[in-house]
Amino acid sequence: MTESNMSFFSRFSLAIGTFFAVLGDGEFAAQVRRLRDGAVVAAPVSAPQPAPTPTTIKETSPEAALQLLGLLQRGARFVDFVEEDIAGYSDADIGAAARLVHDGCRTTLREHFTIRPVREEAEGSRVTLADGFDATAIRLTGNVVGKAPFTGNISHRGWRVTEVRLPMLTKTHDATVIAQAEVEL
Repeated sequence: MTESNMSFFSRFSLAIGTFFAVLGDGEFAAQVRRLRDGAVVAAPVSAPQPAPTPTTIKETSPEAALQLLGLLQRGARFVDFVEEDIAGYSDADIGAAARLVHDGCRTTLREHFTIRPVREEAEGSRVTLADGFDATAIRLTGNVVGKAPFTGNISHRGWRVTEVRLPMLTKTHDATVIAQAEVEL
């Protein structure tokens, strides 16, 4: 992926990182201001060029995942369904419950995310992947030998989130409480 063709999440990550860098570094903030005003910002001549950094694992915050789990619980009773011991229920009862959970999960996902297929071709379609294909978006399965170009059939089109609309949280919100206990009076 080229710098001019960054994904939404790459741009979002860059925006968040830049936000905190501007807050923490006055000189960097001044450079950003000059860049936004149309001035060319060049690195100081004496500044050494950083060596390429190896791929690292990013630490994530669990709050967004907990928030999504809470939204799925509120909209679809997802956690209730998964935590229920279903051994004693008939297949018809489980199917009826699954239909309600499915509808609620689908509604919740569509309300808070825009989800699109990674590949537009129909499943089963024959495709050729050129050298340099996005390995973060396409996983090769089966007998993977050699190097690109690869020709194969799409067994799953994949999914990509193109927009996220999670509600803002207050500072006092405890994201670990995904469903409040209820006490009827």
